[in-house]
Amino acid sequence: MKRFLLLLTLGTLGLGSCDDTQESVEPGSSSCITEKVQQFAKGSSCKTSTPTIGASVKEYRFQERLVYVFDMGNCLADASADVLDANCQRIGMLGGLAGINQVNGESFEKAELQRTLWQQ
Repeated sequence: MKRFLLLLTLGTLGLGSCDDTQESVEPGSSSCITEKVQQFAKGSSCKTSTPTIGASVKEYRFQERLVYVFDMGNCLADASADVLDANCQRIGMLGGLAGINQVNGESFEKAELQRTLWQQ
């Protein structure tokens, strides 16, 4: 969570890696999610290359609603991925040192990937 907040702060201050992220965010999400994706993208400097898995934001159907996973991929060792609902409320996290795989007491393996909103 601390890393996520740091990335959001850096993105807000304009210290991100590039300014063309708005066009690369998939349309159709709530305005707060779109803003969060843009901030996350600006704060991420990790690029996808084999065997590195870059940062991404993906939309899933989970517990009968859409949720969004903000994942740093292999960009940060042992980083956790924040799970937000459509109102930008944090409902859980995945991964990290503890290898968390549950949100609200349910395995996230039950989540159905809908689409990728952004990735590097």
